[in-house]
Amino acid sequence: MKYLSIFMYATVSFLLVISAWQLVIFFGDYPEALLPSPFMVFQGIISLIQDGTLFEHVRVSLFRFFVGYLSAVVVAIALGLILGRTTRVWKVIDPIVQVLRPVAPVAWAPFIVLWFGIGNMPAIVIIFIAAFFPVLLSTVSAVKKIDKTYLKLAQNLEIGKSSLLLKIIFPAAFPYIANGLHIAVGTAWIFLVAGEMIGAQSGLGYLIVDSRNALDLDLVLAGIFFIGILGLLLDKSIGLFEKWVGKQWGVQGS
Repeated sequence: MKYLSIFMYATVSFLLVISAWQLVIFFGDYPEALLPSPFMVFQGIISLIQDGTLFEHVRVSLFRFFVGYLSAVVVAIALGLILGRTTRVWKVIDPIVQVLRPVAPVAWAPFIVLWFGIGNMPAIVIIFIAAFFPVLLSTVSAVKKIDKTYLKLAQNLEIGKSSLLLKIIFPAAFPYIANGLHIAVGTAWIFLVAGEMIGAQSGLGYLIVDSRNALDLDLVLAGIFFIGILGLLLDKSIGLFEKWVGKQWGVQGS
């Protein structure tokens, strides 16, 4: 019943969007060349599926996303565990992080293209930057919030620094780090599209730019539709993972 209810609400939401879209076209008297109808976009989606173009773009986009995102997660968690334990070093690093964090990853695009060329790497690097800071900051914050009892117990047992990080600090902090992973998914997915608009010859972002240049606005909207759907699926997936972590480690995610 729960999944049936979710499906019904999703269907109603979808129908509302389609109806509003069609009403805007009807009352605004927009020509289809400027605002394609839902039916035109549906035809565009079918054509992309039939020639295999859609699956290729989705495959490439997901590959870039997971490489950039997972790389950022590994590096950010490793650094966060260390910096969270070295207060003085973090006080030096924190101002640098706070200056770089608000800078949109696409602002680095000219340098990224010069350093890494065109193809997969610019998009992967932009995704890495987008996901890195949320995970790093959540990890440092999580390490600082760890119950001091765990650390005193480890000290009494004379546990080494590496074992302390991996066997005590990381498990204790991970339920809170999961929140950062959730935030980073959305941020990284948004900038994936921007990254694929810079020096890429494939992917959903490239599909949108290429279709725009060819004035195929139905395909532009088709690309936007699939970006939204995949983003929703990724967000729900990481949300389920966050809940699972909360149950396993005794902390329920928000």
